[in-house]
Amino acid sequence: MTHAAVTAPGARFRKLLRRQDDSAGAPRLSPLWTFVAWLATLAFFAPVAWMVLTSFHQEADAATNPPSPFAPFTFDQYETLFSRDITPFLLNSAMASVLSTLLVLALAVPAAYALSIKPVEKWTDVMFFFLSTKFLPAIAALLPVYLIVKDAGMLDNVWTLVILYTAMNLPIAVWMMRSFLAEVPKEILEAAEVDGAGLLTVLWRVVAPVAMPGLAATSLICFIFSWNEFKFAVNLTATKASTAPVFLVGFITNEGLFLARLCAAATLVSLPVLIAGFAAQDKLVRGLSLGAVK
Repeated sequence: MTHAAVTAPGARFRKLLRRQDDSAGAPRLSPLWTFVAWLATLAFFAPVAWMVLTSFHQEADAATNPPSPFAPFTFDQYETLFSRDITPFLLNSAMASVLSTLLVLALAVPAAYALSIKPVEKWTDVMFFFLSTKFLPAIAALLPVYLIVKDAGMLDNVWTLVILYTAMNLPIAVWMMRSFLAEVPKEILEAAEVDGAGLLTVLWRVVAPVAMPGLAATSLICFIFSWNEFKFAVNLTATKASTAPVFLVGFITNEGLFLARLCAAATLVSLPVLIAGFAAQDKLVRGLSLGAVK
């Protein structure tokens, strides 16, 4: 099928950027867009690659100006990290992130089901209420939260972080899961109800498998937000419940910035998120693009 000639100004440039169909009929990006995509990927990846590279250098080599990427490699920074016992901080972060993510999913899926598949009255007002809880900056709520946690005797407790992270991520999860569940075919749900399936059975055996990409995307985003959270962790914990981001701050001292050691710690702290994202890569892409193309 031939395309009609376009005489508008800039038609050749738009034609170069336009997605073209190959012989099999599948969409194919033009070479220019491919080049732009690779350029953007390298631009985003360059700081991460530099952080990993610096983590294998000595402090003197990392502090040079301009920095030397060809300095001798060493594992001294990682040995120093484990000698300072980074493991408890990683375990606290893992416990707070995983438990809060599970609680968020347990609460968000039924709520999204009620707002999309079985809509409640004035569901738009309910969605706006969830969104309005994110209007207040987290730092503005820090003092009231600190006083409440202190009076409850929950300072320096991982369960405090679990509750806070659940409350912080729940509105985002409800909004995301509602858009995902809205794509579930109504015919499947009606067939399950005709067969006598209850609400829990429908959620577990019908909705969850169909919306698995959305669940993966939502859980990964909630996990990342919880893992990276710093403000509440640094103010509500001390020694027993400190998380990995709090551990990173210890390398910024009045003696100076230990850049190589900080890069090594940041690399270790980033690994769980990278591994989780890589493991759920296919479901994450499908979930984030669900409903984007009709």
